[in-house]
Amino acid sequence: MAIIMPFEKPLLRGVLLKRYKRFLADVKLDDGRVLTVHCPNSGSMKACCEPGRPVIVSDSQDAKRKLRYTWEMIQMGETWVGVNTSNPNRAVAQFIEQGAIAELAGYAALKREVKYGKEGRSRIDMLLSGGGKADCYVEVKNTTMRVGEHSAFPDAQTERGRKHLEELAREVKGGKRAAMFFFVGRADCSRFRPADEIDPEYGALLRKVVKSGVEALAYRMSVSPDGIELRDRLPVDL
Repeated sequence: MAIIMPFEKPLLRGVLLKRYKRFLADVKLDDGRVLTVHCPNSGSMKACCEPGRPVIVSDSQDAKRKLRYTWEMIQMGETWVGVNTSNPNRAVAQFIEQGAIAELAGYAALKREVKYGKEGRSRIDMLLSGGGKADCYVEVKNTTMRVGEHSAFPDAQTERGRKHLEELAREVKGGKRAAMFFFVGRADCSRFRPADEIDPEYGALLRKVVKSGVEALAYRMSVSPDGIELRDRLPVDL
């Protein structure tokens, strides 16, 4: 049985005209309207922002919002690629609570955006606790770039991403469990690897913290107008 997180807001189809200023995109809808929509992705999106590609945007139905519409996905070849970085955390939390992520199953409670790290200045995406298990800190990364058969992360240099790895390693050293969850938001990849050609420091640090006990999990998703479907775990090549 497919495990799917549906989209909560109405969806509209169109084509991408351009993405600019990181958080803005112009889209021409199928009904002819041209909209400036919110692009909820701070990465380079180098593998998923080609003008002329079919896109899906969601309608917040909030006329008072500065940008009422949000860019959700783009079709690259025959595959939809999820670009909204707010969706992976919500989807992964749902899949964990449904017991669909075997490596993260069996916990009694899941809390999101919990303060942790040095002096509690950071927030972990999810903290799993209870069930007779050691607390597990889970950080989720949206992964959109494809290189050959691999999904690769990051698509831009990420000091923040390196900081997250260091904080996860600190929790493991303190006797807790920690996992970096790579949310592969496209179904046309069969493996995962760090994008050393983009950020070699991130790749080196990921290998280091995995050796120290941080778990690297990569799961492939099918993103479509029907929702986000959990597919399968991908091999992680380090």
